[in-house]
Amino acid sequence: MYNIIIVIIIIIELKGGFDLATLKYSRQRESIKEYLSNSCEHPTADMVYMSVRQEFPNISLGTVYRNLNLLADLGEALKITTPDGGDRFDGRTHPHYHFCCTKCGRVMDLDLKELTHVNEAANEHFDGIIESHSLLFYGTCKDCLN
Repeated sequence: MYNIIIVIIIIIELKGGFDLATLKYSRQRESIKEYLSNSCEHPTADMVYMSVRQEFPNISLGTVYRNLNLLADLGEALKITTPDGGDRFDGRTHPHYHFCCTKCGRVMDLDLKELTHVNEAANEHFDGIIESHSLLFYGTCKDCLN
């Protein structure tokens, strides 16, 4: 009975938002977060799974998905939805833009100053308050051009 109540409270807290400090520590989650912070390739969940399972052979793909989504919900990682339907993840959480190659599917950081005027322009056409935006640029990468 008490275990069920605890699980319900945790789910409610997850939905309501809380910070990582109140979440039970997980070596698997920490390994996933470390992999993301050291990766420049914006990996898919499968790529993260293949890497993390070298350290944790019994980890499941579902556990990796849950932890990636949790890290994204907590603001500890970015989730980038790509046109092919697969999500990519980024350990760099400060505001920045991404480029997706339409030929090979590679996702890269695009070093570009934050386009704050986009928020202002959107606010002029919206009954509410625009607080932020995300942009994903599409095209052909240098490798695919060659």
